[in-house]
Amino acid sequence: MSTDTTASVSTHILDTSAGRPAAGVAVALAARPGREAAWQPLGGSATDADGRCRDLPALPEGTTQVRLDFAVEAYFDTSAKKQAEAEQDAPANRDGGAGVFFPEVTVTFAVVPGEHYHVPLLLNPFGYSVYRGS
Repeated sequence: MSTDTTASVSTHILDTSAGRPAAGVAVALAARPGREAAWQPLGGSATDADGRCRDLPALPEGTTQVRLDFAVEAYFDTSAKKQAEAEQDAPANRDGGAGVFFPEVTVTFAVVPGEHYHVPLLLNPFGYSVYRGS
């Protein structure tokens, strides 16, 4: 929860290729007090069955920039195996190529004290989109 001196962050992931939340994706949170400062790792979480991280660490006072690192490759490896079992011509087997083009997604954004920032990730094996949610 944000206060007058800090901001807060939440996120969720929707796998648009499957039309459902992406569960089990590791998300790391880092912050810094300015663009020239070093990133301070704050910890992380993993998405739940609803694709949400409900327990990201609080931001330290003075934070002006935040970084979310989404480790999506393991999620897609698991999803591709499930799809291949269910579907003979699944993309993971059809081409013999990589199952995911972006193995990690990093989103960096600016924050101001007192605001809450919800940053959803819309994800598929070959693209992604992010936006400031509500």
